[in-house]
Amino acid sequence: MTTPATIAAALHATVDDALRMFATADHTRTATRPAPGKWSPREVLGHLIDSASTNHRRFVMGQSPDLQRFDGYDQNAWVERQHYQEAPWRDLVALWSAYNRHLAHVIATTPAAALAHAAAAPDGEGSLTLAFVMEDYVRHMRHHLDQLRSLLA
Repeated sequence: MTTPATIAAALHATVDDALRMFATADHTRTATRPAPGKWSPREVLGHLIDSASTNHRRFVMGQSPDLQRFDGYDQNAWVERQHYQEAPWRDLVALWSAYNRHLAHVIATTPAAALAHAAAAPDGEGSLTLAFVMEDYVRHMRHHLDQLRSLLA
């Protein structure tokens, strides 16, 4: 059964696993793009920071039964404009980790009844519940952490 506590626990466990991986990352490798036009590990982690920021708003606003639509964003523009490629790896890891610990707190303290609140998807196609948005956030993060595991190997 999905509860705020189970989603928050999954997020904490995911952050813990990632921090173990990040601790051994070669700093030069974190700035290496696998191919032209592809994100480096720093840019992937930057994208996950942007995702945390966007989902933070969704998690808070989604607790209101009056929300009409979950907001979206242009992920490529966000990564490009913030120049994650030039940011120190350790700073990105610290920000990502702290932000996600806070999001786990936000999730854990969300009233269980609010998980059923629904609003239109960012693209306007269909409706999403807050529970789906929260669980999908953790799935999305795990997907990109698997990508980072490969890029840093």
